[in-house]
Amino acid sequence: MNAQLAAARRGARRGWIELRQMLTNPPDIALITISAAVFTGAMLFLRTSRVPGTGFSLGTTELASVLGMNIGFNGLASLAGVLAVEREDGTLLRAKAIPHGMTGYLVGKIVTTSGVVLISVAGTLICGLCLFHGLAVGHVGAWLTLIWVLLLGLAATLPIGAILGALFPSARSAGLLTLVIGGLAAISGIFYPITHLPQWLQWIGQVFPLYWLGLGTRSALLPASLASVEIGHSWRHLATFGVLAGWTAVGLMLAPVVLRRMARRESGSTVAARREKALLRAG
Repeated sequence: MNAQLAAARRGARRGWIELRQMLTNPPDIALITISAAVFTGAMLFLRTSRVPGTGFSLGTTELASVLGMNIGFNGLASLAGVLAVEREDGTLLRAKAIPHGMTGYLVGKIVTTSGVVLISVAGTLICGLCLFHGLAVGHVGAWLTLIWVLLLGLAATLPIGAILGALFPSARSAGLLTLVIGGLAAISGIFYPITHLPQWLQWIGQVFPLYWLGLGTRSALLPASLASVEIGHSWRHLATFGVLAGWTAVGLMLAPVVLRRMARRESGSTVAARREKALLRAG
């Protein structure tokens, strides 16, 4: 146990170093900035539109929803993509060769990804506070709700992202996850109230954490009257906590098993075979 804890501490230090390097690397900064700018532009475009049945700005509603989507997208797609890429280039094989190296590796990636998520959320929220009106952020309850939704959302999505990264056969196939998450966002009430979608799509959207992350961030940042456009005319905090906690439990239970099996299959020959395939595709 002491060895595992030591490996986790080393991983946390490595994750913090990687995060600092990202924040001083112009391409990484540009990627974060461009992503935030694209979403901000879309929200500004919809600023004069109104949530159906209310006089409230649809752009402001989307701002709250996009904060939840940031957690879901980065927790799932970013970590999955990194695991798939570094399995191909041999980074995971090198981590496997170190005692408890996989523990340290995974902790490090979780620290880095969590840092990117929180920075992205903070940047989007600060821009939103300057550009949009009507956010209900003038009381402590709003910030407390936002904090527990953010933390539980990370706990719910990061283990699932690790599982997906271990299951995808290549970094190229892991890129398909971005399309899947985009489709889920379309049916999860991120860009338009979910109650205006067909009933069967509403049920599908509620299965996945992305809907509940959007609902949780909307409940924290929007006026109480906006609950009228949600399912059941309620923010459903208890259900939000329950579903995200359920996904957290499933992820924490399955992630170690899937990652151990993936690590056992890694060898120098499999890494060499992947590199050869990549070279053939490039040729």
